[in-house]
Amino acid sequence: MSTSDNQKAAFSIPSIIAIIAAIFSFKVGAFFGLVLAGVAIVAGLIGILLSLSPAKRGGLFSIFGIIGGAIGVIAAIIKAIMWLVG
Repeated sequence: MSTSDNQKAAFSIPSIIAIIAAIFSFKVGAFFGLVLAGVAIVAGLIGILLSLSPAKRGGLFSIFGIIGGAIGVIAAIIKAIMWLVG
């Protein structure tokens, strides 16, 4: 018997970071929103790569993090434009 047979697949930390950074990218200003959106995209890509292993989960969270990060980039750009205009 192998020890890996008894272990349950766990979420990878980058997938959790991706979804949290994507959520918080909407709650902060333009600059930090852009930074958090970038973190969400990078962590999401790393999370997808890690989720290819049978011992890790989080591929769907990583995809949501990447999508949220991309939307966060757009939101940060709109926030910056509104700040410059107004």
